[in-house]
This record gives sequence, structure tokens and C-alpha cells, in this order.
Amino acid sequence: MVGKEDRDYRIAAVDRALLVMEALGERPGQGVTALSKSLGLTKSIVFRLLQTLEDRGFVVRDPDSSVYSLGYRIGVLGERVGRDGSLLFAARPVMDALRDRTSENVNLVIREGTRSLVLATRAGHHSIRLFAQAGRSGPLHAGGGSLCILAYAEQSVVDAVLAKPLEAFTPYTITDPEKLRQLLTRIRANGINVALNDLDEGAFSVAAPILGPHDDVIAAISVAGAMVRFDEERRERYIEAARDAAKEISSKLSLHPATLNL
Repeated sequence: MVGKEDRDYRIAAVDRALLVMEALGERPGQGVTALSKSLGLTKSIVFRLLQTLEDRGFVVRDPDSSVYSLGYRIGVLGERVGRDGSLLFAARPVMDALRDRTSENVNLVIREGTRSLVLATRAGHHSIRLFAQAGRSGPLHAGGGSLCILAYAEQSVVDAVLAKPLEAFTPYTITDPEKLRQLLTRIRANGINVALNDLDEGAFSVAAPILGPHDDVIAAISVAGAMVRFDEERRERYIEAARDAAKEISSKLSLHPATLNL
């Protein structure tokens, strides 16, 4: 007779899905074939698992290369768990303080492949607000946080983004690759990005880069709002506030944070 301690209560499909997520956590950017070989599962099973996880936001597929990485839903769960040292856990109180300091919207943005992803947001105190939703995927060549991240990305990522047709979201979106390269150089030199009307007409965004434990840029935090409220005094104040917030989050993520013009 089999005792309780000998029974296997595992659900095979759940176990396999967790194996897939763990594999992508260790090595992002894997396709169906690579995962099938490393996990010892058939391509059909891996494909169906990835489709299910993608539908739920736990993995994301790069449309150009058909490889997968962990999705935003992992970060959302991580925020709820509140594990020390995680980006969301470190950023949460800083985002609240930045929103209260500026009264504007605050966005935490990361890169997934050649796209940007809004990981978390805080709504501003104004009655008319521009408020991006957590989980929103967007371009890397427009927007305060997106361009800030792209400026510090590996050259191969920059080349991949600029090699594609660049969509114009407003009349102010820069779609010329050479002009974008020049802008990315300026962002790195200044350690800040001030975007005006380039993604949403009538909106501004002031973004600063966040450093991870290995002193590489892993995210950007931005102050965003309506252009009608954006004057020179607020510009300087928001730049200082975004830099301070990025510094604080970076210091929480690393015992030895680098300066990187922050």
C-alpha cells in the first residue's frame, strides 16, 4: 500500500511550465528547439506551453527572431511578493515619492528584446493625466524611458532597432536612423532624456537610467505629463527629481553603484 508520503501530487503540465520559465530565467532568448533539447520535451509540448505562458504574460516572444524571454507578469508577481533586491521592490517607494514630489505620472520602463515595457506606473495628482498602464509594450525609438534605455543598450540592440522601419507616432517622432544615433549619444553624455511630443503629442517625459547590481542599465524611471504644465522651471526640477530617483533605486540594487552621469 502506498503511503501519503509516497504519493506524487505534482501536475505534469504545471511542472513543465515552471521548467520552461526557469530555463528562460537562466538564459533568456531561447526558441522552441533550444528549449525542447535542454528540457527533454517534444517541440509540440514546448510550443503549447510557450503559447499558454505568452497569453498570460509570463513569457514574451520576439516577433523578429521567434525567441522567448520572461514576461512582465513575472515582475508583477515579484512586486506582490516584495523580495528584497528586486527592481520593483526597490522602485516602489521611490516611485511614490517621485510622484508626490512632482505631482506628475511616474513610469518604470524596461526593455524586452527590441521593445519597451512599462513595468509599473504611478498616477499623477492632476485631474487630467497621461497614464501608461503596467504591461504596455511600446517602441524603443520614441518616449522618454524607452529612448533612455536604448541609449545604454548594447550596440547590437541599437542596430537592430534602427534597422527596422521606424514608425512616426507624431510629427515630432525622429525616424531618421542617423539623427537617432546622435540623440542616443547626447542622452548618454547627459545621463538624462527629455522627450517632447515624440510618442504622444502634447506630452513630455523626463527619464533617467537605473543601474542593476552589475552597474549596467536595466531600466529607466520617468516623470511624464502634459506639455501645458512643462515650463523651464519644471524642466530643471523634474530632471533633478528623476536623477535622484534613479540614483536611489540604483543604490538599492547594488552595494557599489556606479555614477554614470546620474
